Amino acid sequence: MVRDSLDGVVTALVIENDPTDDARRLGEWLTEAGLQLFVVRPHAGDELPDDLDGYAALVVLGGEQQAYPLPDGQPEALWFPRVEALLRKAVRHRVPTLAICLGAQLLATAHAGTVVRSPSGPEVGPAVVGRRDAAEADPLFRYVPLIPDVFQWHADEISELPVGATLLAASTRYPHQAFRLGDRAWGLQFHIECDTAMIADWATDSTLLAELGHDPEVVVAVCDAMMVDVEEVWQPFAARFAALALGELDEGPRRSLPLLGHE
Repeated sequence: MVRDSLDGVVTALVIENDPTDDARRLGEWLTEAGLQLFVVRPHAGDELPDDLDGYAALVVLGGEQQAYPLPDGQPEALWFPRVEALLRKAVRHRVPTLAICLGAQLLATAHAGTVVRSPSGPEVGPAVVGRRDAAEADPLFRYVPLIPDVFQWHADEISELPVGATLLAASTRYPHQAFRLGDRAWGLQFHIECDTAMIADWATDSTLLAELGHDPEVVVAVCDAMMVDVEEVWQPFAARFAALALGELDEGPRRSLPLLGHE
């Protein structure tokens, strides 16, 4: 499932669910690592493909919508069922997949996980998450620090992971911060794609910040101060994801040193 142009370019399908959350720095990191991005904006009327034929990877971005149905049973966005169908196909066909915030929630719901409005309240601004032991054997997370810096901006949570999912990162209030389905699909509840301008846009007239009583200017300033730290962790992570899509990543588990006296 690799789309090759005449000059050998390998393409990732990027689904932008909301105009306020584009690929931004993540997109730059992926293209620097050798992936071409084909961005589809269903919120603007772009048609989603029926399958992933011709694509080396799938990236699903965040948004203000909810991953769970509205009270009348309808999806928050009419294209969400098609996004979920693509996410199921990606896992089934082992297409490298990276799903961010809302995208991670859709990855969960597409595989019978559960997303709800969190009783813990909104999680907004700079934060850290804790890497779980299972990350040691993960091709992307094994090189992530034990407590990496991230950006948070959500009020919903993945309350139940899909059956068979591997939990890779957690936090006290939101236990499902990162997970993997199969061996090539990752969901991140947090954001790694943001730059300061994106955070500033989110902070303007933010109901989440108002609910928490946070000063928008302070939130933007502390996020801006953390941009370099986030890049140090997640730019190499994005490069490893691109290498996986390009067929250049060694996916084997890290091997422990043999014990003395044993063969």
